[in-house]
Amino acid sequence: MGRSKGGLTTKIHALVDANGLPILLKITPGQAHDGRSAADMFDTLGRGHILLADRAYDSNALRAEMKKRGVKANIRAMPQRLQKPRFSHALYRLRNAVERFFSKIKHYRAIATRYEKHPENYMALIKLAATRIWMKFMSP
Repeated sequence: MGRSKGGLTTKIHALVDANGLPILLKITPGQAHDGRSAADMFDTLGRGHILLADRAYDSNALRAEMKKRGVKANIRAMPQRLQKPRFSHALYRLRNAVERFFSKIKHYRAIATRYEKHPENYMALIKLAATRIWMKFMSP
C-alpha cells in the first residue's frame, strides 16, 4: 500500500467494543494521517457511545462531529495543543481493549509480517483473524 524507505507500510485501524471485539476494520497506507484516514469509521457511533482514541485522532473537527452526534469523545490531546479539552485518565485506561485486539491479530504470522502485497487480500486476512477472535469469544 504505502511506500517508504523501509518498503511497504500499512496501518490497520480498528473500532472495537468494550470487550475488545472488532466492530469495524480498515487499512490505510502507512504515511496517511490517522485522524483523516479513519474519520469515516466513526459513522457507526451514536448518542450514548464513548470514543476512546489516542493522540493521532486529536482534532477540533472530530470532537465537534462527535459532540453533534451525542458521542462523548475522550481523546488524549496533542502535547503542543494550547487549550487542552477535558480528558479522563481513568476512562482512557479502558482503551487497552484496542491494544489487546492488535496484540491478538499479531499472533497471526501473515498479518504481523505482512506477506500479502495486495491490499484486498491483506484486509481479508485481517478479517479472517478478527472472525477467529469473535469465534473464540463466543464459544463456551
